[in-house]
Amino acid sequence: MQKNAYLVLENGMCFAGRSYGYEATVTGELVFTTGMVGYLETLTDPAYYGQIVVQTFPLIGNYGVIPADLQREKPALSAYILREPCEHPSNFRAEGSLQGFLTSHKIPAICDIDTRQLTRIIRENGVMNAKICFTKEEASDLAAYSIRDAVAAVSCKSISREAPATPKVKVVLWDFGAMANMKENLLCRGAEVITVPHNTTAAEIAALSPDGILLSGGPGNPAENDSIISEIQAVLKTNTPLFGIGLGHQLLALAQGAKIEKLPYGHRGASQPVKRQADERMLITEQNHGYTVVDLPPTAQLSYMNGNDGSCEGIVYQNMPAFSVQFYPTNADGLYDRFIEMAKEGKSCR
Repeated sequence: MQKNAYLVLENGMCFAGRSYGYEATVTGELVFTTGMVGYLETLTDPAYYGQIVVQTFPLIGNYGVIPADLQREKPALSAYILREPCEHPSNFRAEGSLQGFLTSHKIPAICDIDTRQLTRIIRENGVMNAKICFTKEEASDLAAYSIRDAVAAVSCKSISREAPATPKVKVVLWDFGAMANMKENLLCRGAEVITVPHNTTAAEIAALSPDGILLSGGPGNPAENDSIISEIQAVLKTNTPLFGIGLGHQLLALAQGAKIEKLPYGHRGASQPVKRQADERMLITEQNHGYTVVDLPPTAQLSYMNGNDGSCEGIVYQNMPAFSVQFYPTNADGLYDRFIEMAKEGKSCR
């Protein structure tokens, strides 16, 4: 029988529910995601490192666990909150249950929580710390919690290579917390992909002679990554085509003199509206970030804008072959195609 469990918020509020995953006390930054599907991608997105994730859609787990949909081998989030779990998943690709997945990866979770009310609290008060526990506790110690060394925790530890039968270009994937579909999008377009850890130097990347560099997404406060920002500045001097996604978009902007601000409750989920500045076309995007780029330098041009709050969602740089987006690109907008073409052009000029 599942234990009674409690979610204690930094502001002193307490929600009672049932333990659903691994039974352990845990503290994290409380955020919500609005995705109606894709809970497996949410659970294995490294950008959730150190966070307690609230799933706003009320029924979760109905298609079980599908290994092909996982973005990393194991979850990076601290804990998971849902309203109602599906006890009997049904999908021909399923190879396990959500509860089994959470338990095997030692991820605490709570169900039977009013996630609608909880989401409203986060929207009105902003992101805050929280704790999952098994007795009603005070929130006095929660304010001290902060996410540290997030990128180092989720980045790969060594260089790896993967290539199609006849590679057309060579791309370095700089892993700050890359999702599996980033590499897949490069491979299916004929790129040899060399994945390198977060602490790889500009000199080491230059020695690989890449035709293009993808700065991946990832977790945490981008401004805390001083050494990475310095290496990006050095890489920019090589004039190698760059494409930044998520955290990579923010780090590239910081390397060019922009600033970063924390959003009240972030943009997370698969229903985020983005306006393309070139033709004012609206895109529905998937996102996962708590910070936004502000104070763009003169060499940077805003290419995408958030349809809800007007925050920066994309940048094109006029002084170098580089562009970036805050959201996760899809095939529909051709951003990966554009990057590969830039890499081919760079290769032909060598």
